[in-house]
Amino acid sequence: MDVALARTFLEIAQSGSFVAAASRLNITQTAVSARVRTLEDQLGRRLFIRNKSGARLTPAGERFMRHAITFLQVWDRARHQVGLPEGRTDVASVGAEMSLWNPFLSDWLVWMKHQAPEIALRADVDIPSRLLDRIHDGSLDLAVLYDPPPQGGNAVVELLTEEKLVMVTTSTAPNPELGDDYVHVDWGPLFHSSHQAAFPQLGSPAVQISHGPLALLYLTRVGGTGYFRLSAVAPYLEADRLHIVETAPQFSYSVHMVYSTLTEPALIDRMRQGFLVSSSLPSARVA
Repeated sequence: MDVALARTFLEIAQSGSFVAAASRLNITQTAVSARVRTLEDQLGRRLFIRNKSGARLTPAGERFMRHAITFLQVWDRARHQVGLPEGRTDVASVGAEMSLWNPFLSDWLVWMKHQAPEIALRADVDIPSRLLDRIHDGSLDLAVLYDPPPQGGNAVVELLTEEKLVMVTTSTAPNPELGDDYVHVDWGPLFHSSHQAAFPQLGSPAVQISHGPLALLYLTRVGGTGYFRLSAVAPYLEADRLHIVETAPQFSYSVHMVYSTLTEPALIDRMRQGFLVSSSLPSARVA
């Protein structure tokens, strides 16, 4: 089976659309259809049922799914092994969403450099949906994410550490007004729903920022109030530059590891150990 055929099959299965798969693979829809026809001819079974809403797997397609995932994982592992730098015995491919590269990914890379120098490292920072897609298609061994949705198939979700989102302010008032200087940080759907329930009067804040480090930089420069990770604002609290709003609710914001059971267990265990140890060590944390 051709690697391109397997990747195309998985893209359609995950997106539910030939059009979306073509866009993500950066090829034409005609090329996607041709690849599917070739794969169906090779297998002797129809894999997709197409309709106005997109495409869904046939029973044969459902059965083929795990084989396609395994095939790509074996191929990617073989490609990495063949291309290993001299002196390396394996390669670890890891990803993190934007707000987690510092400190979790950076600290892990340092730990692996010192504790597992025989393992080559591949690190990427990307949006959660693409990282999860890569876990499922086998091109990524492990991803570090905030509150990922439940995963099916061969993906495992494991808690790495519990974070707290706390409201902090540059004001010295014990209970500052949440007005125009309130900075709304996008910490994801779970935070959004909890925040909306706790502060229904806020409506649409004047300043909304999707990236924690940028929001914290803005807040410390111009002043205001907003929610941030407790570990990120700890230095500012100690320096008396920010203050916790004691009357405001705190929200849980958990960091998880997501990895595939199809990856070699010994490698996954080494990667997990690195994250568990490095996440418990003191580190310079940014937002």
